[in-house]
Amino acid sequence: MSLRLGDTAPNFKAVTTIGEIDFYEFLGDSWGVLFSHPADYTPVCTTELGRTAQLANEFKKRNVKAIAVSVDSVEDHLGWVKDINETQVTDVDFPIIADKDHKVAELYDMIHPNASATHTVRSVFIISPDKKVRLTLTYPASTGRNFIEIIRVIDSMQLTDSHSVATPADWKPGDDVIVSNAIKTEDATNKFPKGVREVKPYLRYTPDPAS
Repeated sequence: MSLRLGDTAPNFKAVTTIGEIDFYEFLGDSWGVLFSHPADYTPVCTTELGRTAQLANEFKKRNVKAIAVSVDSVEDHLGWVKDINETQVTDVDFPIIADKDHKVAELYDMIHPNASATHTVRSVFIISPDKKVRLTLTYPASTGRNFIEIIRVIDSMQLTDSHSVATPADWKPGDDVIVSNAIKTEDATNKFPKGVREVKPYLRYTPDPAS
């Protein structure tokens, strides 16, 4: 059965490019981005792993650890990383799981027979420090993932976990946010000292409380 939002992310042990890991121990108290690739030495995925490496400081600022998974061997991964570093002008320092037995792929329902009977689809799982699945995305093989969007979603979740707000369409840090409908307007004005702007009784904005 596929994982749903709020489910506990399955733990696993795996061989990776940094050695054998226990997934939960690797994450520790960090957020995690687990993303899969159909195979090594593929063009779109080469750019994706490179982009993730280029954004290493942005992930670190948000207490996020990235980890990739592919069905190929560690030896293949290490050779591919050399190509990624060369072509994307970066330094891949996050682990890539060698999932030759499809253990991780099956735990996370990454094999979709209509797309491929043997290779993982290109999925993303964002996992919070309490090991809950907070976001899932599955991309077609021809479309590269938008890692700026993945960071934006993490920003939103970290903000809304700390404050009684939601983020509107196309929100980015510093933009106004939406006051939770669980809060009465008279209480909202006390809770949000920067002010509350009511457009409709169910649609109320306040400045980003983290700014």
